[in-house]
Amino acid sequence: MKKICLFAVCWLVSLSAAAQHYRIDRKLQRKLEALVKPFQGTVGIYVHKLGTNREAAINADSLFPTASMIKVAIQAVIFQRIADSQLQYHQNLLYRDSLYYPGVDILGMAKDSTHIELSKVVMLMITESDNTAALWLQSLAGGGTAINQWLADHGYQYYRVNSRTPGREAAYRQYGWGQTTPREMARFLVQLRKGEIISPAASERMYRNLCHIYWDDVALSQIPPYVQAASKQGAVDDSRSEVVLVNAPHGDYVFCVDTKNIADQSWTHSNAAWELIRQVSALLWHYFEPHDHWKQPAAYQQFMQE
Repeated sequence: MKKICLFAVCWLVSLSAAAQHYRIDRKLQRKLEALVKPFQGTVGIYVHKLGTNREAAINADSLFPTASMIKVAIQAVIFQRIADSQLQYHQNLLYRDSLYYPGVDILGMAKDSTHIELSKVVMLMITESDNTAALWLQSLAGGGTAINQWLADHGYQYYRVNSRTPGREAAYRQYGWGQTTPREMARFLVQLRKGEIISPAASERMYRNLCHIYWDDVALSQIPPYVQAASKQGAVDDSRSEVVLVNAPHGDYVFCVDTKNIADQSWTHSNAAWELIRQVSALLWHYFEPHDHWKQPAAYQQFMQE
């Protein structure tokens, strides 16, 4: 036990030391600051080019609502339970009507007593952002308290579940289902990419799940379709956010754009926060891949979510 604790302390110290050696990419920083200046709302951005010590940050350590980005943490603790032999990835689960969460979720359309594999419930939570699936998995993971303890044990200071979690009522009223910072959200995807969450095998499976996102009309729409990217999105009325790790030809990069207190709370394709996220994503793609001339086809908007 002492050896494990010592390892954890050393690991956290090494992370902190590594972060201190990052330097701001001044050119990129100026571009991002100019981009967000007219936005009506609060914006947080964190960008890091993996394999280098370059980063850009705007309110990167401020708290923002996660909305559905909390599902990345729920998935991780489900995989921890699989690693601890408490669950099996392909085991059959029994869906009951009492699990239904009102909305347009696919799982919520299932009949009472339907059997479904755990792997498919995870897929629905991540790929479709199915809330019925996510709340069921949050319970199977041990609830918000257990998920938050796992996050704390793994060095995450701010990333937390608030919904259905005793003692988190005030945070829930302020941030909703969960809360995080742009830096911590980006760091989670980097650790998955490096195989550092639970085990290399678990990290790879989770990373693959995050590369199969249905909601690809915001940040992902500004990245060529032949380039792999892991991502998760979150959206409620006054907050729209997205975290993305792009496996770009000239090196991976990760970014998270969080927003809150947004003036435009519409749910149309042209929502100002979603437009900002698209603009950030497009800026980063062309900044890190300056010789790539891909552009979105002219009539592509007809296939975007309304």
